[in-house]
Amino acid sequence: MKVINGAIRLLAVASLLVLSLTVPAKAHVVQAGADLRVTQTFRAGEVTLVIAGVSQVPAPLRVSAQAVQPTRLELELRSLTDASRSAASVRVGQDPAALRVTHAGLHELHVRAGDEVSVIPFQVLVPASAPWTMVMDGAFLVTGLLLVGGILAKSRSRLLVSGASAAGAVAVTVMLLLPYLPPAQPEGTPPQPESGRPYAQGRFSTMPARPATGTDFTLTLRLTDGSTGRPVDDLAVHHEAPAHLVVTSQDGAVFRHVHPLRTAPGVLAVRLSLPRPGRYLTYAEIERQQSGGQLLTGTFELSGTAQPDAQESITPRLTPAAPVAGSPVTIEVREEAPIQPWLGMPGHLVVRSRDGAHLAHAHGTAAGPSALHFTLTLPEPGRYLAWVQYAAGGRLITRPFTMDVER
Repeated sequence: MKVINGAIRLLAVASLLVLSLTVPAKAHVVQAGADLRVTQTFRAGEVTLVIAGVSQVPAPLRVSAQAVQPTRLELELRSLTDASRSAASVRVGQDPAALRVTHAGLHELHVRAGDEVSVIPFQVLVPASAPWTMVMDGAFLVTGLLLVGGILAKSRSRLLVSGASAAGAVAVTVMLLLPYLPPAQPEGTPPQPESGRPYAQGRFSTMPARPATGTDFTLTLRLTDGSTGRPVDDLAVHHEAPAHLVVTSQDGAVFRHVHPLRTAPGVLAVRLSLPRPGRYLTYAEIERQQSGGQLLTGTFELSGTAQPDAQESITPRLTPAAPVAGSPVTIEVREEAPIQPWLGMPGHLVVRSRDGAHLAHAHGTAAGPSALHFTLTLPEPGRYLAWVQYAAGGRLITRPFTMDVER
């Protein structure tokens, strides 16, 4: 009986050791059964679609919408395997829509808001059990049965104790190694693309070619592979969007941070209305599957007369008070209302050099319910234009400020 009790204590200690291990992180990977969040900018405003994970198929695929402004969305799920379709509608903040999914694999979610349509490609993944998981479960089951059987029978059989110890050792060994073993491929997993793909080439254009202030126009980004020239259609969803697009006027008086719609393979588009004429700078942050992040830049011109576009500036607390080029600076921003997460982060900070040659995008950490901290390093001395963004009081807030960086 002492041997059996020792085996029990050994398993308990091993379990605590397992819980203390750090599991390797996997960034920008949508796990089977996990929700997928995709933020897009429609004319009516920012909308985050939450596509719930499924544990089996066939099953209802639940899609909900989150946004500041009330919006009705028409949804259509299309399978790229057998062309089956399912349609429904959803309203922001209400119960999710249920779309019928019959099998795992590649699908497209067509989202319509008024006359705007976005097409979101995604994989329906169904979790699968790895062989070593079944080995671990079976070994734990055998260990438990032998230990309980020995205790109830008051048996001190060496064969019984040896069997329990061996099964327990197998179970603990597999459990210790489980975070480092390759997981079972979920049903519906596509072939893995090669890593280190060529950078995408981007070309910005507007429709009409010369937009005017105060009127709607469409800003389009066309992505092509730097090697083949084919449309780039393998963007990873990072920070809840396939692409983050920053548009600023040359003087920095106008700022927009939007998330364009995918309208066709390799084509991203967003509808805008801007208040000041002149030259605008565009910066698109994208990330291809199995590759690194990339920043694409461009320009366009706006005609017309200036219109009001008031933004309330702030004076953040800087540490050090006089930032130095090449050294980190911490920026503290405070808000009267509690700050809410946006795009999966407490807050966002976009910093642009005065000439537009440098752009940085940092994410903040919460410093209490109504404060944010950002830390970044700016490469060159000079004046920088900055915009901090966060959600508070049920609305998205953008606060501009400037920083002078010393040599």
